[in-house]
Amino acid sequence: MKACAQVARQRGFTLIELLIVIVILGLLASLVAPQMFGKVDSSKIKTAETQMKMLETSLSTYRLDMGRYPESLDDLLKGDEPNWQGPYFPKDVPPDPWGNDYVYRMPGDDGAPFTLLSYGADGREGGEENNADIYLQ
Repeated sequence: MKACAQVARQRGFTLIELLIVIVILGLLASLVAPQMFGKVDSSKIKTAETQMKMLETSLSTYRLDMGRYPESLDDLLKGDEPNWQGPYFPKDVPPDPWGNDYVYRMPGDDGAPFTLLSYGADGREGGEENNADIYLQ
């Protein structure tokens, strides 16, 4: 009967040990998270630049066929003029990585034939860092 009365005690983690582990994980996350979020932002900027280069190729092809640049990016997808050989872009013109439309102006700024840009994360002209405007280079 004495053997049944003695129950084997299981030892678990104490509250102090759990708190120490949580603090260590929090410190590690605070060191790693900013670097990872910085990568997400830089990848969105690279995506915008790449999409604008693809649009530039479509705009140039349109100009070769039509003798001029389109009035809007939608003209790359449909047209009823005699020399129109499109569509010049495989699908609908995508939004920028932040979900905003690309800004296309024809004629462009500073004597350029066209200007193509994204207003960045805030979707407004101007800004710094992630909110900075991204121009087609």
